[in-house]
Amino acid sequence: MKRLVIALLVCAATGSAYAQQPTTPRSPTCTNESADKKLAGAAKTSFMKKCETDAAAACDAAAADKKLSGAAKTSFTKKCVADSVGG
Repeated sequence: MKRLVIALLVCAATGSAYAQQPTTPRSPTCTNESADKKLAGAAKTSFMKKCETDAAAACDAAAADKKLSGAAKTSFTKKCVADSVGG
């Protein structure tokens, strides 16, 4: 019985360690792209502004496809843009 309990604890600990590791590489956000391009200063500001504008347009289109309006559209668009821009 003790062996079974120990085996279960080891399996549970191992499984949770694997679950915490990300399975995908960095997602392509505006922040990640600017870092990959090694942008700084005015070039980074300009790139981020354009990227955010493009993200807002794409998110508005996605909200329209989902037939969202009002607060639901605003909430969806805000989260979508934040996810696209990155932190």
